[in-house]
Amino acid sequence: MLRLNRRYRSGFRILLCMIFAVVLQAAMQAQESPVAQRPDALAAILAKKGILTPDEAKRIEQAATPGEANAELTQILLKKGVLTEADLQPAASAQPVATPQAASAPPPAAQKPHEPAGAPFFRAQSLPNPTEPGAPSVVEKPHLGPLQSLAPIRALPVGGVPRNATTPAFLAEGVGMTPYGFIKATAIEDSSSPNGDDFPLPGFLADTGPDGAPEFHVKARSTRFGANFVWYDASPKWSINGRIEMDFEGNFNRSDNRNLSSVRSSNPSVRLAWARLDYTANPKNVYSALFGQDWTPFASSTLPNMLETTGLGIGFGTLYERTPQMRMGYTHKFTNFQLMPEFAITLPASGLPPSAANISEQLGYGERQGPDSNRPQLEGRLAGQFQLDHAAGVPPAQWIVSMEQGSRTATVLASAIPAAYQQTFATGVTGSSHTAGWDLEWQLPTRYVTLIGKFYSGSDLRFFFAGQLYSFFNDAAGLTNTVDVASEDGSSTVVLGTNASGQQVVAPERPVRAEGGFAQLGLPLSRIFGARPTGRNAGWSLYALYGVDQAKTRDLDHLGPSGNRRYSTMAVGTLNYSLNRWVSFSFEESIYTTHANPDEPLPLFRGVSSREWNDVREEFGPIFIF
Repeated sequence: MLRLNRRYRSGFRILLCMIFAVVLQAAMQAQESPVAQRPDALAAILAKKGILTPDEAKRIEQAATPGEANAELTQILLKKGVLTEADLQPAASAQPVATPQAASAPPPAAQKPHEPAGAPFFRAQSLPNPTEPGAPSVVEKPHLGPLQSLAPIRALPVGGVPRNATTPAFLAEGVGMTPYGFIKATAIEDSSSPNGDDFPLPGFLADTGPDGAPEFHVKARSTRFGANFVWYDASPKWSINGRIEMDFEGNFNRSDNRNLSSVRSSNPSVRLAWARLDYTANPKNVYSALFGQDWTPFASSTLPNMLETTGLGIGFGTLYERTPQMRMGYTHKFTNFQLMPEFAITLPASGLPPSAANISEQLGYGERQGPDSNRPQLEGRLAGQFQLDHAAGVPPAQWIVSMEQGSRTATVLASAIPAAYQQTFATGVTGSSHTAGWDLEWQLPTRYVTLIGKFYSGSDLRFFFAGQLYSFFNDAAGLTNTVDVASEDGSSTVVLGTNASGQQVVAPERPVRAEGGFAQLGLPLSRIFGARPTGRNAGWSLYALYGVDQAKTRDLDHLGPSGNRRYSTMAVGTLNYSLNRWVSFSFEESIYTTHANPDEPLPLFRGVSSREWNDVREEFGPIFIF
């Protein structure tokens, strides 16, 4: 029994942008302007701002006539990418931006945001998603018009970011910056939230007590703030961009002046922090390199549009992550198709929590078992982009195949080895397991419906919020005299035992295998029902989502009673209304379900052994984008 819920229009959007190229063009064309009559004066201003070099300013100053100086200045700015040929066309500059024809479909560039998108983040209008690096800073149309479709959230671009993709709000010394973000406040009711969180997690992590542990929350910590950066190189072939993004989803403050009010004092934390280089060798070939924290190439290309973005379907089939990385890519543009392979080395991570005794240590180093493997995690993706529906306002379709492989290592110190095993393992022992995964993703926008989704399979996908959040198990089958020894970081145990030959050995550590995915259908209601583009009913959309995440039962059986979660599902309906280009309202109705592993003793739900746990959830709130 689902009560319909209103949903939040995702995509953190741009502040007021200074359209530098248009202002410059108008200044050059205005006959009454003293700057237009003296191009050398304008060149001096641009030289101070770092847009022109001293040599370029001198060439303009030495021109024989103002007309020649104007021509020289124009050519320099065209080469730098500050101006484009389209900027010099009077018809293009005269076109009104507030009509349905004024802004076309998003370019084939990349939180999203959601983030994510990051992600991830919903956009009611068919405009470049601010999750996408280099999304043009165009003026948004006030509503979702009949010519518009629902654009998927795209946290990662296909193709390079164009040099003139954005017009910075602030420009100094050749570096531009555009702040962006949103303020989001939602009210939430869960029929069962036994962990006390304001976002859903798989069930059976804890008992709920007799009433199912219902909870009510109002939160603003999903608010985000970020800034896009651009560096202008002298060569028009180079595009250099960056992004820093944060939210307030961090830990709760424990300082003395916040102890009583810690529930409303969550701390800010980094989401994204990267810079990227794109080199356009020729119109068909682009080379890219990214350095910093971004969405992972594995599994993060496709993110659902949801109002609930704190967890974004953790353990229910969404599969995504953000992590520090060094990523290289290449794009080849065919006539009607773009193909982009990418490869990255990323921070190795397992996501295993420490024991209570080691919490203070984790605050210092984050986690140990991924980095202790002493090797990078390898990730890559192959993305294709093409125009499925050629109607106006429909973004291109994408398909993506991605994969990852990495390791974790647990260390037991010599001082922790039990006396019975001291002679064999006098210097200590290590245990390790691997993570590996692949997924297939699709994004199919059309004028009347948008279908996105993914299917994944792999082993130890805990760090990517999948596999029912299980990591590995100690395979002690066939061993006798076994003993569990805590790892140095307190995150796991290593099992020592004696095999059939009488040898003392370390039990193999094997990853828990998993599979799952999601599919989401987006309906642009205003377009389907022919609403006026400038009317107040032009901003309605509806999303329907189903996701599933499953761990392999034969692996869970090695975990004993703790392996009690077999699979979890979510069914989510989201209704969105855009009041204007800045303000939207969303209502989301969802049901989250976890099914118990029938091979183990049934876990408790409402104090009774149960095969199924359910959380019926409503969330409502506005989003103010800037």
